[in-house]
Amino acid sequence: MKDYCIRVAILVDGAFFLMRYKSLWKGRAGFNPKDPSRVARDLYDMVSKHATDKYLYRILYYDGKPFEGKTTHPLSGKFIDFATSEVAKFKSAFYEELTKKRKVALRLGHIKYRSQGAWAFRPMIVKELLKRKKTIDDLAEVDLYPDIHQKGVDIRIGLDIASIAYKRLVDQIVLVSGDSDFIPAAKLARREGIDVLLDPMWGNIDKKLLEHVDGVLTYAPKPPKHE
Repeated sequence: MKDYCIRVAILVDGAFFLMRYKSLWKGRAGFNPKDPSRVARDLYDMVSKHATDKYLYRILYYDGKPFEGKTTHPLSGKFIDFATSEVAKFKSAFYEELTKKRKVALRLGHIKYRSQGAWAFRPMIVKELLKRKKTIDDLAEVDLYPDIHQKGVDIRIGLDIASIAYKRLVDQIVLVSGDSDFIPAAKLARREGIDVLLDPMWGNIDKKLLEHVDGVLTYAPKPPKHE
């Protein structure tokens, strides 16, 4: 009788990964968060360990497309083309590197203004303004940022989990995230008999999310407090 091989799908919340990556890989040999090829390789090496001795269905990477809008800074009046920013260049190159990896598929949402042309104060600046430690005249360009957010990413993750579960494409789903918004999708997958593992990359886990997964496992480098 042929041994049964567990089929696994790995779903990566891209914004979450990139946020954790900078702190967890910092100081390690070859670390360069500005090198798209290096970051893509580190991501692939980490998540591939979840598929050791298993059949890898797919690695699905979710994120927002680089923001490519144009505007002027509300404080200085300086023209800004976000398509030429370092962030946009990095993400475009990073996505290209990921598409070269075996069994990796991109699921990209959109980056949009919360309201047309809106800018926001950084949280620390708001506190200083309220405490009168700063005035409007003291503000610098870096104290404000475009009020943009990604749309369509969470819904793509939820729909893919539902589709994978209903079609019984895998036996196990590994979710690289820490977002409690995925609880309904995780519950659905478990009801369909799918083993749901959470990879929080050593981050804090919402207790509600922890209740609705079958286990927690990460292969990300350990931060100092966990060494």
